[in-house]
Amino acid sequence: MKITYYGHSCFSVVAAGKNILFDPYISGNELAKGISVDDIPADYIFVSHGHFDHMLDAVAIANRTGATVVGGWELYNHFNQQGVKNVFPLNPGGKTTFDFGTVKAVAAQHSASFQDGGYAGVASGFVFKTADGNFYYSGDTALTLDMTLIPKWADLDFAVLPIGDVLTMGIDDAIEAAQFVQVQKVLGVHYDTFGFIKIDHEAAIGAFRKAGLSLKLPEIGLSVEI
Repeated sequence: MKITYYGHSCFSVVAAGKNILFDPYISGNELAKGISVDDIPADYIFVSHGHFDHMLDAVAIANRTGATVVGGWELYNHFNQQGVKNVFPLNPGGKTTFDFGTVKAVAAQHSASFQDGGYAGVASGFVFKTADGNFYYSGDTALTLDMTLIPKWADLDFAVLPIGDVLTMGIDDAIEAAQFVQVQKVLGVHYDTFGFIKIDHEAAIGAFRKAGLSLKLPEIGLSVEI
């Protein structure tokens, strides 16, 4: 599957010919200053939780592309209030089918609030089943035994996991998370954007390799096949 990395936790996956975008935070990210929000394609936008660094550009991209924005109930209400035309609610535990495949929202252990301090519901991750492959995006989360339930629902080809530590899992816990969900291929996200989540790329890749896993850390704006 083709994955394009846009920095922080923003990436897209092409499945069944559809561009599925996740947690769009580009215009506020200094590391992604070479990326234009106006150039990013999207048929769907999945938002894992209400923190600004996961949804800053969601409205602009949705309004330009007509993409359907998917998130928990509070995010659904928020984006409706922002005038987004196509919004769909998906809370942890729920699943639904779109034209590219089936998605199940799963638990994520993380805080969630809007920039003004308002309640943004609970954080979540998403598990995808598509004709082109199956994958798991954990969203911002701590390591949790809930992850061991995921392989009961889907046989995954890869996972997208945060590795920056401090605010989410770090490298060691992400390795264990990959083992919990039974994948060998991982795209790392949520690192380097802020001073307190900067990582040593080579050390991270080496730690995954030592555990028998492959960690992809593509440059911002580049695409990889997983």
